[in-house]
Amino acid sequence: MIELTELTKVYGHGEHRTVVLDRINFRVDAGEILAVVGPSGAGKSTLAQCINLLTAPTSGSVVVNGEDLTTLSSQKLRVARRRIGTVFQSAGLFERRTAAQNVALPLDYLGVTAAESRARVAGLLDRVGLSDKADHYPFQLSGGQKQRVGIARALALRPSVLLSDEATAGLDPTTTDSVVALLRELRDDLDLSIVFITHEMDTVLKIADSVARLDRGSIAESGRLVDLLTDPQSALGAELRPQGVASKPADSQQVWHVVYDSPDVPSDWIARASLDLGVPIAVLGASVQEVHGVTVGSATLGIAADLGHRATEVLARYGLSTGEKRVRSAA
Repeated sequence: MIELTELTKVYGHGEHRTVVLDRINFRVDAGEILAVVGPSGAGKSTLAQCINLLTAPTSGSVVVNGEDLTTLSSQKLRVARRRIGTVFQSAGLFERRTAAQNVALPLDYLGVTAAESRARVAGLLDRVGLSDKADHYPFQLSGGQKQRVGIARALALRPSVLLSDEATAGLDPTTTDSVVALLRELRDDLDLSIVFITHEMDTVLKIADSVARLDRGSIAESGRLVDLLTDPQSALGAELRPQGVASKPADSQQVWHVVYDSPDVPSDWIARASLDLGVPIAVLGASVQEVHGVTVGSATLGIAADLGHRATEVLARYGLSTGEKRVRSAA
């Protein structure tokens, strides 16, 4: 478990004072993945550095498994920091070291015996599917393989928290999917708390249990992923929600944008709503997918212009929100 309470980072003093992080609060339980998203300059990089205490926060606390790391002496902090493994954007491998030697670095630093280190490294490389690449150097590995080595190294000291700082940035979709699948598998097997910092909204849908949006150093919105996706009033949910491209409606129709705001939207809602209304509903565009077993997304519909509130009531019956502005089609 990791919990941040009122975490604040300020650079400078007086008129030159810049608040980069402003009272950040969140908790990630064991076995949970929290994705932190936000635009460039929002403070994501500083947040990562404060979580693993590479940068000391100005105030607030970073609590891991009940212990506040910000109150520890330098010596005790070096030991406590082992509880947080970090995977960096570019893997951060040493080019003159093999995959095995890169994974062994934290163990070498602690003075683990050669035999213990070899056994631990072999197990970790096997865990990330790279047993056959142990003697390869980074230039001989693909981008995804490098990240797997980075993940293995982050796990070398058996942390309870894994911090992923833009670990999938720059990877192609297939490689990203494989890294995401590995992180979810490790979360399940090792009961890790994972903080996944990213700017890739598509990746969030594949990995996160919860999401927090960082904006100008503050958390603007946060919540369970499915709750955000099914909340038509959520700005973060709208950013995360898959979007489709709409076609043009018939001249007699009004354009409706609807959002799945219930976990129980029936798969045949279009046919059922059409029967209830007595007129066919045209699907002009839609983007729908399953997240954590719940169907989420949105659709753009063409509905007879004179149905008004009746259409709203019928669609709501099937778990669809029509709260967004409707636009009448041009004649």
